[in-house]
Amino acid sequence: MPVLSGAEPFRHEGGAAGVLLCHGFTGCPQSLRPWAEHLAGRGLTVSLPLLPGHGTRWQDMQLTGWQDWYAEVDRELRALSERCEKVFVAGLSMGAALALRLAARHGAGVDGVIAVNPANRMHGLAAHALPVVRHLVPSTRGIVSDIAKEGGVELGYDRVPLHAAHSLRAFFRLVDGELPQVTQPLLLLRSPQDHVVPPSDSARILGRVSSTDVTEILLEQSYHVATLDHDADRIFEESFAFIDRLAPGAGKEASGAGQVRRQEGTAAGG
Repeated sequence: MPVLSGAEPFRHEGGAAGVLLCHGFTGCPQSLRPWAEHLAGRGLTVSLPLLPGHGTRWQDMQLTGWQDWYAEVDRELRALSERCEKVFVAGLSMGAALALRLAARHGAGVDGVIAVNPANRMHGLAAHALPVVRHLVPSTRGIVSDIAKEGGVELGYDRVPLHAAHSLRAFFRLVDGELPQVTQPLLLLRSPQDHVVPPSDSARILGRVSSTDVTEILLEQSYHVATLDHDADRIFEESFAFIDRLAPGAGKEASGAGQVRRQEGTAAGG
């Protein structure tokens, strides 16, 4: 199945500091592409993969689960580590949960974590019904484009595949148990007005990680997909400042020298 236009992975060969960006559940790299391009423009090496089952049609996602999504970002992190002296992981929503697990599992191999409106669990009665309902109903309405900015659009599925949602629920539980293993510096940016992920998710993450270098920033003018919203520029600048503080000058040495590569292909199933 061809990848949707705009959903392609993004790569940039830059300096000695690398950043892995992870997109959210039912979304695609389009939601993080401006962020990736900003960091690439500052001379960083950037990887923004397309997660398996995403970026094509929601039915393809029914064949994948958290193991497939995590395996993809784990491979990308290992590849970045081979060519970068410092490596940072970042993500939006479920992508932030993926980033936190990478930090927990790779330890000193990750130098910092940036989480934007991180998701930590599924909420409401529907989440508890998933083990049964997923066998009766294939999907429910989508959760994309929670954006305050007029005209803001997130490229993603208009349906949520319930088999995949059930797997996501299990992944959140797994990550929650591993949060105490996260010791790296953490930059967490969240929107008080988020119609997808409640503030309690960020609060729980902040309360469970073992990081001592923690910064929390409120994105007052944005909804869930803040990377495409009014506070996008602030996210971009704060994240680069965070990286530059921990890896001074690591990206600047290659600023303007790297080449951006957009990759097109078919999203893999798992």
